[in-house]
Amino acid sequence: MPRTSGALGYTMQVDKGEQVLMSREDLFNRIATLTGGRAAEEVVLGSVSTGASNDIEQATRLARAMVTRYGMSEKYDMMGLETVNNAYLGGDTSLTCSSETAADIDREVLKMITEAHQKARKLISVHLDIMHEAAHYLLDKETITGEEFMAIVRKYQQ
Repeated sequence: MPRTSGALGYTMQVDKGEQVLMSREDLFNRIATLTGGRAAEEVVLGSVSTGASNDIEQATRLARAMVTRYGMSEKYDMMGLETVNNAYLGGDTSLTCSSETAADIDREVLKMITEAHQKARKLISVHLDIMHEAAHYLLDKETITGEEFMAIVRKYQQ
């Protein structure tokens, strides 16, 4: 919640340590986290803004890679559907499937993002008191560390 111009705020995900391999659950939860800002707008404000545009791009890119490159789609199993060209020069990708399959991939990606978004909305709705206290903290301090956030969470745990 910045008081200056520029980014209107952002969330930085900090890994627990060096992590080379990520599970399907880890990646799905990362997508849920990326949809959290939009979910918070929906739950608290009953409206949405353009603020989640970068999160939407990242969530879509990650879900698409899960389906096309990482073999993390139940429907396509371990079938490679995309190749990475020039991995060291930007990593452009190209699909290696029919146009019908490409359209179906879009449906799989949407399904994955929708499920993650629903998870984020549910988590926010269930833990609204934590979110409100964290928001008040941010209004006062502008930033919050993981330790400071977890102190708020612990106050509400049974």
